[in-house]
Amino acid sequence: MTDRYTVISADCHAGADLLDYRPYLAKEHHDAFDAWAATYVNPYEDLLADTADKNWNSERRLAELERDGIVAEVIFPNTIPPFFPSASLMAPAPTAEELALRWAGLRAHNRWLADFCAAAPGRRAGVCQILLNDVEEAVKEIRWAAGAGLKGGLLLPGTPPGSGLPELYSSAYDPIWAVCAELGVPVNHHAGSASPPLGDEPAARAVFMVETTWFSHRALWHLVFGGAFRRHPELKLVLTEQGSGWIPGVLDMLDYYHGRLVAAATKSSTAESKFGAGLADSMGKGPSQVWRDNCFVGASFMRPHEVPLRDRIGLDKIMWGSDYPHDEGTYPYSREGLRIAYAGLPREEIAAMAGGNAAHVYGFDLDLLDPIAAKVGPTVEELAEPLEEPPADATSPAFAKGGSVRVW
Repeated sequence: MTDRYTVISADCHAGADLLDYRPYLAKEHHDAFDAWAATYVNPYEDLLADTADKNWNSERRLAELERDGIVAEVIFPNTIPPFFPSASLMAPAPTAEELALRWAGLRAHNRWLADFCAAAPGRRAGVCQILLNDVEEAVKEIRWAAGAGLKGGLLLPGTPPGSGLPELYSSAYDPIWAVCAELGVPVNHHAGSASPPLGDEPAARAVFMVETTWFSHRALWHLVFGGAFRRHPELKLVLTEQGSGWIPGVLDMLDYYHGRLVAAATKSSTAESKFGAGLADSMGKGPSQVWRDNCFVGASFMRPHEVPLRDRIGLDKIMWGSDYPHDEGTYPYSREGLRIAYAGLPREEIAAMAGGNAAHVYGFDLDLLDPIAAKVGPTVEELAEPLEEPPADATSPAFAKGGSVRVW
């Protein structure tokens, strides 16, 4: 083991500049793209700023991440793909009339991302995007992405109330779970992608902040109770940028309901029996066992109050992330972010959470990355030193005062 840690961010974001997606679109969509792009107004200030090229400038990105002590990254989307009203994580499900162009836009992003990852071999694991409206097309795109080297796996969209899509526990999505299990493709579910629209009032924005992680967590119990892991025991689920302190309590709750409903199903005279009917056979193992066997957390900028729960979450489950280039991320203070969370922990535990677990889940080659980390990674001594005061201009919640274990 070197004197420096190999840090892999399991949560970064990137995307092309708007017009740079055009060459990645099928020619039949060029005229429609030109008309759309001519009138589109980007709603995101950070994508209009001078720093927006962090999303697509490969050399700048590598240099900034290395200065931040990071040698590799899992890349979620960030910019606006063609024909979308907003970033795809937050965009509502398309209507039937919008579906063909939205699919074209996501395919363009995936193909741009494959080239972006190829520009830094072994350093980037790109996450491909799909839509759930057409499962057959989704399966085709997952196969293409795996063949194109997008090692970050699949970004699973949410099915928020009102979307018109089947819930994630539905057997309609079984072909997606099957191909992901077959190809070893991680299924990632990122915060913000499952919340229903709430409007723009101040109260609505506050409610969104309170509820958005809960809506994202729903993917866990939907897939567990839906039996996806029983039918596809090789399936891997990663819950990213949703915190991690909620996991032990939620698993306790899911185990409670599982045990209660399965027991009730054997007692036909009880009112609860109908809720548990068939559950044991359809889902197989209990929720905590499914978590241990199949699930991981992209804990992003882990906060100090979450760290004491690491054994209950699973030391082999936790993957730290910087959320670069978002202003809620830890850049350019990722070393400090790691210190405030992990100072004082055993070296092997820090090595696992800061990079080893992500290497395992996403297939990064540590023989390639370790020599780079030996030059730019944070030192063992550095991360062992507790952070007394956060940087004055840091904007990440990792450095926020207070904090307690969340209900969800």
